[in-house]
Amino acid sequence: MGHASGRLRGWGGVTAMGAACAVTAALTLVPLSHHGTGSAGPSAAPPVHRVEAAARETADAGAEADCPSTGRPAEASLPPSSGSGPTIDKMLRREGDARKLIVGVDQNSYRWGYLNPATDAFEGFDIDLAHAIAKSVFGDANAITFRPVSTKERTTELANGSVDIVVRTMTISCDRLKEAEFSTAYFTAGQQVLAPRSSTITGYNRTLAHKRVCTATGSTGVQELEKDNPYGAYFWDASRNVGHNPDHVDVDDLSVPNQLDCLVRLQLGLVDAVITDNALAAAQAAQDPAVELKGEPFTTEYYGVAARRGADDLVARINYVLEQYRSGGADSAWQKSYDKWLKAELGPTTGPPAPRYLPGA
Repeated sequence: MGHASGRLRGWGGVTAMGAACAVTAALTLVPLSHHGTGSAGPSAAPPVHRVEAAARETADAGAEADCPSTGRPAEASLPPSSGSGPTIDKMLRREGDARKLIVGVDQNSYRWGYLNPATDAFEGFDIDLAHAIAKSVFGDANAITFRPVSTKERTTELANGSVDIVVRTMTISCDRLKEAEFSTAYFTAGQQVLAPRSSTITGYNRTLAHKRVCTATGSTGVQELEKDNPYGAYFWDASRNVGHNPDHVDVDDLSVPNQLDCLVRLQLGLVDAVITDNALAAAQAAQDPAVELKGEPFTTEYYGVAARRGADDLVARINYVLEQYRSGGADSAWQKSYDKWLKAELGPTTGPPAPRYLPGA
C-alpha cells in the first residue's frame, strides 16, 4: 500500500474485501488538510428504502436539458423495432461458439452485475436484462458472452468492437452520447454519499470539507465533482497525475477503476466517503452494515444500454426488448428482476422509468 499503509484502519468486512484492493484507476478527492472521519454517532440521514421511487418523483424536474451537440434530451432514444439491420445481420453471421452476444458488464457490483463465486456465473439485475436481449437477437437467452469492463473502459470497449453492448449501470449523459448510442432508460438513480455510520459526514454538503472522497474514473460522480466542488477540497486524478497531493501518496494507492474498490478504500480508512449512484451504494451497504447512505440523492440519472455509435438497428431492437421487458406491471420481467435482486435494499418501487423516444425518428 506504499506510504498510505501506515493509515489503514479496518472495520466491517476488511478481511473479506481486502483482496479486491489489488484489482483496481481512479479519481479521488484529496483533503486540504488530513482529518479522520470523526467519532460521532450514526447520522440522522433517512434510510435507504424507496430511494428509486423518490428519484422518479423528481425525474421531470431533474432530467438533463437538451444536449448542446444534438439538441435532444439525453435520455431520448430511437423508436423500438423488432427488425434487423447491418449491425444485427453482422452479429448473426457469427458461427459456432462465436455466435453469441458479447456484453460488457461489471463483475463485482453486488446485485447488479457480479460473478457469483459459488456458481461461477454472472448474476444480477443488469445480467437478467442482457439475457433478454440475447434471447431477442439470437433466439437463445444463453447465447451470450460476458466480458468484464471497468467504468472507464465502457465506451472504449464499444468503440473498438470488443463488445456489442454494455449493460453496466451506465448513466445516459450528453457527454457519453458523443461516444456511444443509448437505449431508452431502464432504471432511475441518483448520486449520493456513502460513508461509515460513525462518520460526521451527513450528505453532499459542507461536512465533506477536508475529507477524502473516492469515485470511479469515468463515472458521473466524477463529472458532478468536477463541475460543483464548493467544499474546500482539491481533486487529484491519478490517471493524469496532476493536482494537489499533500500526503505524497503513491499513485497506485489511489488507483480504483471500479466502484467496489472505493468501498474497499473506505473500509481500509484510505478515504472518508464514496460518491456513487445510490442504487450501487445501497448494494454496497448490503455488503457491509458498517456503512450507510448519507443525506439525499443530489442528481437524477437514468441507466441505459449502450451500443457503439451508428448501431441504430441494434439500439432499436434493444428498445423493442425493453418495451416487452417493462410491460405487465407487477408481472413484468423488469419487476420480477427488481424484486429478486434489488427490493431487499431499495424497497418497493413504482416501476421502471417511462421510455422517451426521439420525435420523427
